[in-house]
Amino acid sequence: MTARPISETVASLMPRAKAELAELVAFRSVADPAQFPTSECEAAADWVADALRAEDFQDVALLDTPDGTRSVYGFLPGPAGAPTVLLYAHYDVQPPLDESAWLSPPFELTERDGRWFGRGAADCKGGFIMHLLALRALKANGGVPVSVKVIAEGSEEQGTGGLERYAEAHPELLAADTIVIGDTGNFRVGLPTVTSTLRGMTMLRVRLDTLEGNLHSGQFGGAAPDALAAMIQLLASLRAEDGTTTVDGLATDAVWDGLQYPEDEFRKDAKVLDGVELIGTGTVADRIWDRPAVTVVGIDCPPVVGATPSLQASARAQISLRVPPGQDATEATKLLTAHLRAHAPWGARVTVEQVGQGQPFRADMTSPAYTSMAEAMRVAYPGQEMQSSGMGGSIPLCNTLAGLYPEAEILLIGLSEPEAQIHAVNESVSPEELQRLSVTEALFLRNYAESRKA
Repeated sequence: MTARPISETVASLMPRAKAELAELVAFRSVADPAQFPTSECEAAADWVADALRAEDFQDVALLDTPDGTRSVYGFLPGPAGAPTVLLYAHYDVQPPLDESAWLSPPFELTERDGRWFGRGAADCKGGFIMHLLALRALKANGGVPVSVKVIAEGSEEQGTGGLERYAEAHPELLAADTIVIGDTGNFRVGLPTVTSTLRGMTMLRVRLDTLEGNLHSGQFGGAAPDALAAMIQLLASLRAEDGTTTVDGLATDAVWDGLQYPEDEFRKDAKVLDGVELIGTGTVADRIWDRPAVTVVGIDCPPVVGATPSLQASARAQISLRVPPGQDATEATKLLTAHLRAHAPWGARVTVEQVGQGQPFRADMTSPAYTSMAEAMRVAYPGQEMQSSGMGGSIPLCNTLAGLYPEAEILLIGLSEPEAQIHAVNESVSPEELQRLSVTEALFLRNYAESRKA
């Protein structure tokens, strides 16, 4: 069959897709009750479950995962003897950060400059809509040729591992011949890309205590150890002068041998200010896909407004460490913890708490499913061939699924191309990418079913 009916069907479904994405984006589904009510995540999960039921999915269930969140599961049976494909997305989102910096409300899908803006529009509520579009297009053009399982996670952004632990306790639930993770993105808008590697991550909170209580900086400053100054010195030990991550014992010399990321394009995508240097050494691809990277994502300290001339008795920071393929996240956690304890100055008391962890992932691109995906992308993106790239972000579930189902083929696609600005203010999705990737996924499912018959 030709691709025209599929592409035309997806195009006709785009207004409905926009309306549905607007409904889903409206839920403030940040999986952190300290920031947003749990009811927002629960309402988003209910919406996803209802959407699956409307598409004739069976066994639709809200799974209570061990981290206190809910993942949504559904099963759509295919023809007898057809392979099973698991489609993944997540409905939880990052917090909006500074809402005043958004050009439109973060939880209100807004069209501007040819893109749809809103938190989760690309990462990854749009990924769930992509799955729906692909399945609807197939149903309108001869039927879905495979059995489909859908899992929509409720805490991926928090890295708390709820779905991973649930899957390990119920290994039969997500078993599939092939798994499509709809949570990455093309290297560039219009360039069809599968993600072949993911960095893992570990998240630690470190606290330093130096005094029984805050002190007047004029009376005691210069001799009394200030916990905030100690924290600044400790955090500085995590990077070399050129910005390279320096955690004792952690290798930082890997070389990426795939698709390269030109520095000028990276500077533009990252919106680096004129005159400001990039950090680290090696190619950009080395630095963001194949080497560890430490980031201080938060510090508890007095704000500038209202600050008093005091020495701080305690200070706390949250540190993210991205772990490249070939390194073990558990070992990296141990090395980072040991580094923090060893480099705390002035005998400051150190407390380290782990708050999240996920292993890195490397896909097997020699598997037959990648041939089916390459064929689908060639049709959905005329004149373009499938590319493969790494991704600096983490999807901890990938390694869990690879361990549970070693025979399953895992592919990573999605809507989070650089212009999407995921995790930042003014996140957006390209509707053209949503349309083309929905066509891609539909054609992939058809191609994959045919390949299994051969």
